[in-house]
Amino acid sequence: MRGRRPVWAAVLGVVVVAASAACSGDEPLTTPDGSTISTTVTRVAEVNIVSADRDFSKTCLAPTPADDAATDPTRIVVTDPALLDALCALGIGDKVTAVTAAPGSVPAYLGPRLSSVPAIGTAPDAAAVSQADADLVLLTPETAASSKPFGSVRSATIPAGDWQEQFQAVADAVGRSEAGRQRLAEFTTEAAKTGRRMDASHTQVSLVRFGEDSETIAGMDTFAGQVLGEIGVQRPGPQRVPDSFAVNSANFREAEGDLIYVSFEGEKGQEHGEEVLLSDEWLGLGASMWKRVLAVDDAVWYDSSGLAAAWLVLNDVKGSLDGNS
Repeated sequence: MRGRRPVWAAVLGVVVVAASAACSGDEPLTTPDGSTISTTVTRVAEVNIVSADRDFSKTCLAPTPADDAATDPTRIVVTDPALLDALCALGIGDKVTAVTAAPGSVPAYLGPRLSSVPAIGTAPDAAAVSQADADLVLLTPETAASSKPFGSVRSATIPAGDWQEQFQAVADAVGRSEAGRQRLAEFTTEAAKTGRRMDASHTQVSLVRFGEDSETIAGMDTFAGQVLGEIGVQRPGPQRVPDSFAVNSANFREAEGDLIYVSFEGEKGQEHGEEVLLSDEWLGLGASMWKRVLAVDDAVWYDSSGLAAAWLVLNDVKGSLDGNS
């Protein structure tokens, strides 16, 4: 196994301080006055990163109209950060005044507007509730307790379901049922068009996630697997199963594909992934020899689940299905 390269980023696609390839040490690049120069990392372990320069400020879609302007909520509190994706996709993230969750729990891919929404904890105090001044609280069965401090404020429970069902449920709850159906139809149409245009049905794509000390083949029921299915991308025979499964020495070649998308579960996942990607066993895979391995953002492809994230995955595929590492 080859030596490990320095780990520069815990999450792909963000702007980070990079080591200079022209220097023997790991000191960051600086200007004459000592200020750090930030650059975008575009490769990891000799593999290109898909959408490395993505601008998350453009994730959310254009605002949608309310079914009835008279009942349109103006200040929304969300008790589960996962519900924010739907509001982002409906273009009404600016209506969110608070999230009853721990600080830092809003996914970065939703962009700076939603990332800056106050996270007031799962048991907000009276001052935080007053500041949020909600006229609608969105909750799930699991996070219902976080809505109690808001008393008689109108609330809506979003039931469990797949990502499309949950998106439509949020759209219904915020009075945008028709807009929700249109947004889903637009995505479905564009995904199918992309698949036809790129001849996706004749490409077998492998999905491999690296954890701290593990490699996992993502099943078809994962978020990424579902979006690839919408596009019409094929999966290698062993990967045409609903559930994800671990890779070991006995089934290692089941990671093979015409193209392999890899991702890393945090910094430790990236460290382990770099070791594997530079190992003789991995370099012996056909996709690796043909430079058909690409790295994608694990947080978007797997940890998320919603229409805004689905558009990001679709755009990643548009820009990379025919690409090389």
